[in-house]
Amino acid sequence: MEASKIIALGLYVLILFLIGIVASRRVKSMSDFYVGGKNMGFWAVAFSARATGESGWLLIGLTGMGAISGLSTYWVVVGEVIGVAISWQYMAKRFKHQSDSYKAITIPDYLESHFKSKTKTLRIIASTILSVFVIIYVSSQIDVTGKAFESMMGINYYTGAIIGFCIVLTYIFIGGFVAAVWSDLFQGILMFLGLALLPIVVYSSMDGTTGVIESLSLIDPALINPWGTSDDVWMNVATMLGFAMIGLGFLGSPQVYVRFMSIKNEMEIDKGKWVAIIFTLFTDAAAVTIGILARVIFTENGQDPEAILGNAGENVLSLMTENFLPYVLVAIYVAVVLSAIMSTIDSLLVIASSAITRDFYQKVFHPNIPDKDLTKMSRIVTLVMALMALAIAMVIAMNSPDRTVFWMVIFGWSGIAASFCPVIILSLFWKGYSEAGAIASMIAGFLCVPFFKFVVINMDGIGPYFEKLDVLAPSFLISMILGWVFSKLYPVDKEQGLVKM
Repeated sequence: MEASKIIALGLYVLILFLIGIVASRRVKSMSDFYVGGKNMGFWAVAFSARATGESGWLLIGLTGMGAISGLSTYWVVVGEVIGVAISWQYMAKRFKHQSDSYKAITIPDYLESHFKSKTKTLRIIASTILSVFVIIYVSSQIDVTGKAFESMMGINYYTGAIIGFCIVLTYIFIGGFVAAVWSDLFQGILMFLGLALLPIVVYSSMDGTTGVIESLSLIDPALINPWGTSDDVWMNVATMLGFAMIGLGFLGSPQVYVRFMSIKNEMEIDKGKWVAIIFTLFTDAAAVTIGILARVIFTENGQDPEAILGNAGENVLSLMTENFLPYVLVAIYVAVVLSAIMSTIDSLLVIASSAITRDFYQKVFHPNIPDKDLTKMSRIVTLVMALMALAIAMVIAMNSPDRTVFWMVIFGWSGIAASFCPVIILSLFWKGYSEAGAIASMIAGFLCVPFFKFVVINMDGIGPYFEKLDVLAPSFLISMILGWVFSKLYPVDKEQGLVKM
């Protein structure tokens, strides 16, 4: 069995390296390295945007959450599908049109051009926030890599994390954004097929005399309550919103929206929309269903689910594949899990590298350096930031053994989303949004995420509710409000296009 897993992993890595080598032939400029020369097709962009947006939490975290929380976890599916649909239907074309008119290849490029900024303040703040939270987010993905190797291949956590880290870094280092998008297409297809087929196989193997919902109710009646598992109505409301509001992150997160920059033209967005929505619906619903089926199959009334299914149910996918699939297919699922993780890490590292190389080094300190002279530096910065993320992941693993994949990943996701999504939304739909408002929005989102995570949830009375609500929704709301307030205080001069300070 272990041999088949190693063979599958070897084939998977070989395909990724071949993608990186082929992609490297298209990397002739910084635009190629960071946005694929803005010539990517809708299939690649749609699968890449979705694979990047989902990450390892989909297979390890969301399956586990489905097992622990039951039917209420489907609110994650509702929130994500709505978020993806709104993003592709109402925001993608506007963003593509504007970013192309600005000749932007990074999100800070877009922001500086949109607000006609005469200083580098906006670019510096955006790049700093992006760098900080991207490194945190990448570290969480490296952590998931270690857990996946440990639970599915029996490899030591630290060894697995380093192996996965080396794999993804190699093909990004070679091929940049093109390699990331092409590999995301390959990995996204693996994720889609792997997640969609597993619950069908498992359900067909189960004893059909007792329905899944009935069995779930016998284990714990709270698991079949679609609003949450608590007797407290407001706690259930907070839980439902906490799950559903995860979808807010698709309304402007840089790692997703840089894909819209890279697509060939606006017509391709119409085609990619349906691919992205269907991908999200099927993969998210399948992940939650896998968790629910695992709860029915492996646990009984009165048992501690985490004692059987792992911390926060994070061993669900491993148990399901080991018990219901032949050895060769279990090996393929190892590649599926790694695909979810790698597809996010590669995109994030390219984003972080662009923030440092282009938005700091070139645009702030050395504006006369041509793009073509920075391709080598882009690769070096990618390596350095990846090593920083690896170090953080190792430190967290040693100091927080009880951490959960679901909420650790969501913290990094929320930090990026709360800082940038309100800015992107307001910049696309409100002409009165000023540079001062954008700066206020980004700083508010950046500060509110750790504030709600480490301060508010520890407060007596309201803390438990905010723990269920989590950080994204309140941080997002405050960021939007302060963006409006500061835009009113320091409005745009309509004649000159400048902010009145």
